[in-house]
Amino acid sequence: MANERYTRTNQKIFFAGIALDNWRRAAVSHAFNTAALVQAEREAALFHLYGGLLGLCHEIAGYYRMADAAPERVEDFVQPIVLERSPCPELAELLELTQHRETWLAQLLAAYAALFQPPREMPKSQVDPAMPLITAVGIGNERTEPDLDELDAWRLQLKALVLHFREGLSEC
Repeated sequence: MANERYTRTNQKIFFAGIALDNWRRAAVSHAFNTAALVQAEREAALFHLYGGLLGLCHEIAGYYRMADAAPERVEDFVQPIVLERSPCPELAELLELTQHRETWLAQLLAAYAALFQPPREMPKSQVDPAMPLITAVGIGNERTEPDLDELDAWRLQLKALVLHFREGLSEC
């Protein structure tokens, strides 16, 4: 039973909860490295949330005996071509959630992908020398890192999605 696919999904969601609890403790600590502790726990939580989502993909692929029952990345699994080859309602719902940038799932995937991007310098305001009182500020693609409440909400939504999918995946 310990080698069942669902156990990995459960572990990852649990580990994400531990990372979020550690983040809460780090945020209120008076340690000299508080910022580093918070960043480490943010990244750990994102890592485990992504792993939980990947575990759910493994559960779906295994249940439907898809050709690729062990995808290595969520992004490779949640594709229209995979849905065309192996239509199932769970994959269709995941695909729908990833295709809209405002959904929690698309934001989680974007935040996880951002972990692998090099640091970027913050855009600086540009001052027009002819008019020193007017400052032009770029409004580019500035994305802040997700905060504790946002990651906790994603964890709860992932947990609810897992439970919802498992109801449909269980054989009676």
